[in-house]
Amino acid sequence: MTHRGTRVLHVGSLARVEGEGALHLTVDGADVTSARLRIYEPPRFFEAFLRGRAHTEPPDITARVCGICPVAYQMSACAAIEDACGVEVPDGIRQLRRLLYCGEWIESQTLHIYLLHAPDFLGRDGAVDLARTHRADVERGLRLKQAGNVLLEQLGGRAIHPVNVRVGGFHRTPAKAELGPLAERLRRALDDAWATVRWTAGFDFPDADCDHDLLALSEPGTYAIERGTPTVLTRRGGSPRRFALRDFTHEVVEEQVPHSTALHATLRGRRHLTGSLARYAINGPALSTVARQAAQEAGLGAECRNPFRSILVRAVETVYAVDEALRLIDAYEPPARPFVDVTPRAGTGHGATEAPRGTLYHRYVLDADGIVTDARLVPPTAQNQGAIEEDLRRVVEQRLRAQDGPRAAADDAELTHLCERIIRNHDPCISCSTHFLDLTVERVPPPPRRLP
Repeated sequence: MTHRGTRVLHVGSLARVEGEGALHLTVDGADVTSARLRIYEPPRFFEAFLRGRAHTEPPDITARVCGICPVAYQMSACAAIEDACGVEVPDGIRQLRRLLYCGEWIESQTLHIYLLHAPDFLGRDGAVDLARTHRADVERGLRLKQAGNVLLEQLGGRAIHPVNVRVGGFHRTPAKAELGPLAERLRRALDDAWATVRWTAGFDFPDADCDHDLLALSEPGTYAIERGTPTVLTRRGGSPRRFALRDFTHEVVEEQVPHSTALHATLRGRRHLTGSLARYAINGPALSTVARQAAQEAGLGAECRNPFRSILVRAVETVYAVDEALRLIDAYEPPARPFVDVTPRAGTGHGATEAPRGTLYHRYVLDADGIVTDARLVPPTAQNQGAIEEDLRRVVEQRLRAQDGPRAAADDAELTHLCERIIRNHDPCISCSTHFLDLTVERVPPPPRRLP
């Protein structure tokens, strides 16, 4: 509707995401003067009610932060608590954790590719609508996602909020023979993952480029998942910059912004992006041979800076997660004990892992009895919001400038769809925190013409 020359567009619901949020765009001619992604979902206070809990409790509590990536929260919590207590788990337990994490990568990346993101490229309203025209593709995606779920159920006890994870390891570790059926299923899933790469490579991708700094964990000799050192790659190139995990909150600074209940985080004031695009740019050479072949077949170079093509990188990461899970199962030998003892002590611990949507950092302060006195969680959501807002501003502005003359009212539907696509490109934890999008486009009227 229009008031006093200002056009305001309201969109009642952003589909294929979860949570609550709003987007406000101010447009002056062909310029987008502001783009604000406002998360208005009520604060959940996890950091507050972690205080006073025993050091054994954060993995189970923080798993409830997200139903899509609970393993990421459990693994980051375990790493931070064990760091505070001066414990290093044996390699066998660490490899089993990585295998569990592969299950989450498979199911979560597949969920986004098929059910949230692909409909944008195929002109469909959602997964149900997509199934009417691409039933075989959707069925493939569901099979692939189920393979990840089965892996989570076997190692975690259940697919959502696993119950088998504990500080120091697992409550129970499987016998080698128990993983045999999983390997058979994953070998079939590898074919589906390859098919996913080939399918998404055929999509039509708009031109776009992001110049944000990229942040991901890196670990020598492997594609970082369950551990690593924070690594920054800037748009200007040069050698990656690394910093110690204990310095994370000095480098990644969170700030409260007036338009959102979610904190915004920057790299000491510089906008940055974490997630699949960042991981691929920083760790691409460490992908397995099969995953590198998939990236080459998808047409990806050494780095991908087009957010619309992030679906390709997620497909390649899914190939890697399946291939890596098969490698871990083949090399698996049950550890002597399912967990190591973690004796509490006073200290501060830091932990970070690569959630499907980006780097997830936890910090805990314990007293001598192992009681949590302070907790800090920095999710990908906080880190990616600034990058998403900038992408919204830039891409919408490009679209406006590509058109001649004043925009007609009918064009607002196209603009709305474009904004939704830009948000879904990132599948950050934004897709866990924006379910209801109330889009407002405020157009600044042109100055009145002077009479001759």
